[in-house]
Amino acid sequence: MGEIVNLNRARKARAKVDARRTAEANRLTFGRTKAERLTTQAERERDAAQLDGHKRDKPDA
Repeated sequence: MGEIVNLNRARKARAKVDARRTAEANRLTFGRTKAERLTTQAERERDAAQLDGHKRDKPDA
């Protein structure tokens, strides 16, 4: 005879595995610390300021 399976437990276990898989994907996508986000933002602002500083002025019309 086969093993008796509680369908509620099986369903909940499968849902838990799916939730963990979704959480892992979200951690990879959104899981940056505040320090990392601020560092990236500061680098972008510094690069933009440096690029603006190297632009030539437009001649007067």
